[in-house]
Amino acid sequence: MGKIKVGVVTARWNQEITSKLEEGAISYLEACEDVEIFAALVPGAVEIPLACQAFLEAGCDGVVALGVVIRGDTSHYDYVCNSVTDGVTRLMLDYKKPIGFGVLTTENEEQALARAGGDHGNKGEEAAQVTMEMIGLTQEIPAAMKTALMLAKKAPAKAAKKPAKAAAKTQKKKKKVRK
Repeated sequence: MGKIKVGVVTARWNQEITSKLEEGAISYLEACEDVEIFAALVPGAVEIPLACQAFLEAGCDGVVALGVVIRGDTSHYDYVCNSVTDGVTRLMLDYKKPIGFGVLTTENEEQALARAGGDHGNKGEEAAQVTMEMIGLTQEIPAAMKTALMLAKKAPAKAAKKPAKAAAKTQKKKKKVRK
């Protein structure tokens, strides 16, 4: 098996914060064995799903999505959050590949900084961890299912023989009792 290819998509909007998320994600991925990292910057959070899709179409095994959306005075925050979340979720299901969601949705800049290497850790690093875990899991499940199917095909044959043998023994016992 070749190297695992992971894309990292980072929004430039709120770059003071997103750059820290990106550092955490890339640092984690660099510490993993056999991982090839591809990175792209996009203007803002709404553009994240399209770049994720491009990485998946180019053959990445998974993607890390990084951005920051801070609530303002208008409903724009809600639209951006929903757009990014829905887009990333749809891509995961359509492509059957993981995308670690490291898009912070916070009330203020202080909360975002706390999650970009501050008191609440680095959510970019955590998103990279999730991506790698899910790449492994999505590769393991089909193999496990094949093994389970092979076992299931063997099991009914054994089970069918046992009742037949038991029934034959019961019939012999009945004949002995009747004599």
